[in-house]
Amino acid sequence: MRLGIIGGTGLYQITGESKDSWTTLSTPFGAPSDQLLITSIHGQETVFLPRHGRKHNILPMEINHRANIWAMKSLGVEAIVSFSAVGSLQLKYKPRDFVIVDQYFDRTKKGREHTFFGDGIVAHLMFADPACPDLHAVVLDAARNAGVNTHPAGTYVNIEGPTFSTRAESRFYHHSGFDVIGMTNLAEARLCREAEICYTTCAMVTDFDSWHDTEDAVTVEMIVGNLAANSEAARKIVGNIATAIQGGALPPSCACRKALDQAILTAKTDFPTEAQTRLEPILRRYMQES
Repeated sequence: MRLGIIGGTGLYQITGESKDSWTTLSTPFGAPSDQLLITSIHGQETVFLPRHGRKHNILPMEINHRANIWAMKSLGVEAIVSFSAVGSLQLKYKPRDFVIVDQYFDRTKKGREHTFFGDGIVAHLMFADPACPDLHAVVLDAARNAGVNTHPAGTYVNIEGPTFSTRAESRFYHHSGFDVIGMTNLAEARLCREAEICYTTCAMVTDFDSWHDTEDAVTVEMIVGNLAANSEAARKIVGNIATAIQGGALPPSCACRKALDQAILTAKTDFPTEAQTRLEPILRRYMQES
């Protein structure tokens, strides 16, 4: 299988064992964030995409998530691990900790941009457990083996940005019991489920957001400093994940890979030709099975 890595703020490059091959892809949904790097890490075929571009010139609300995940799917990626900078909403998640996210809470208004379906094909997928449990276990072990302080679960609140939360907003999320806050990963999780790709977020804590009265309010300088410390650990985690998957740690029977079964309500015979063509990499297995 091919492993996909999406790098967030601070993780714009990964180093593989083979000669780097940056590939330009066009998609029916527009251009991905950047070229995609096809490489090998510890013998594991890997596709890497910098979420904000290698020059970090794409704002969170400007990210074309559909193009990013479509591109990964078209390249044969079956599992994606996403690295993301987040703020902490609870004292136990300290800057430079890693959180292996298992739940999301949506505070965006971009539902139409967070699905491949519509335009004549209706689908309603189960999303109660948005993180692939098998991939989650692999990433958790990889982070622990990298020697970083790792939390095995957490709820990620997805805001739109690009500004950080007000103190009132941050305190609301804190008192609601949410764990970390970011601007990007919910869309990836939803689209990966629709594309039948296993997905898990490895969240890198950079700050305490602004709910914590005894901590300084979040600043860009604070985030950049902690990201620099996290980036080397993230590369070690990527290597550990690649080794584990190369060794067969991710079972082929994962339910994520058949997420469309029973989810599409429109009969195949009624699929509009244009919509079916646009979603060909995503619908391929579904169309081939009776």
